[in-house]
Amino acid sequence: MEKQTNIYLIGLMGAGKTTVGRQLAKRLGRQFFDSDHEIVERTGVPIPTIFEIEGEAGFRRREAQTIQELTETPGVVLATGGGVVINPENRQRLHGSGWVVYLDVPPLQLFERTKHDRNRPLLQVANPLARLEELHAIRDPLYRETAHLVVSGGQLLATGIVHYLLKEFGEL
Repeated sequence: MEKQTNIYLIGLMGAGKTTVGRQLAKRLGRQFFDSDHEIVERTGVPIPTIFEIEGEAGFRRREAQTIQELTETPGVVLATGGGVVINPENRQRLHGSGWVVYLDVPPLQLFERTKHDRNRPLLQVANPLARLEELHAIRDPLYRETAHLVVSGGQLLATGIVHYLLKEFGEL
């Protein structure tokens, strides 16, 4: 892989994209971005507030703009938001401009990781586990379509995933 090839981490909320991304970027000496964090920085408000004021559609517009800008920056590691793959342009942009890694984690594990997190608007429902199962069923094919590599994120700790990715990509 070329030294400046971007690496993008995709998957459902709670899959470990940010944790893995930070560690991977540090090991590779690259800049790390989390698209959700970038949106919060740019708007000055938390994601639940964006959802409340602009709805999911407004958030997705902001997300697409952020993804476009970050994928144009060479040599980055980017952890995307879980819903980034809903937008076909995002999928195409990610797949065509870097290496995409899908961290696939079973919904029950995601539920255990996210059940106390109030910053996830899509999980503020009566049955968050059922919602995660529904999101996984809808998005899993889109993640697989976008990814160059699928990693079972439920089997390894973040450090194990980072070591695996370094082997897959070479130490660059």
